[in-house]
Amino acid sequence: MDYCLHEVLEVQELATFKTICLTKSKTMRALVSDPLLKDMMMQDVDLSTRQLQEFSSILSKAKEMEGLGVNKQ
Repeated sequence: MDYCLHEVLEVQELATFKTICLTKSKTMRALVSDPLLKDMMMQDVDLSTRQLQEFSSILSKAKEMEGLGVNKQ
C-alpha cells in the first residue's frame, strides 16, 4: 500500500501524541492509590503500546516504499 506524505505525517503526529500519553500514564501510575484508576491506567499503557507498534509498522512500510521510489511525486 502506498502512503501519501500527509498520511505519513499524520501517523507521525499520532505516534508522538500516543508516546506522550504512554509516558504520562506510566509516570502517574506510581502516584495513584485508587486500584480502579491504576487498572485503567495499566490498560491505557497496554493499548498505547500496541498502537505504537502498529504506527511503527506503518511508518517502516512507508519508509521502505520511499526507498524504492514508490512515493516519489
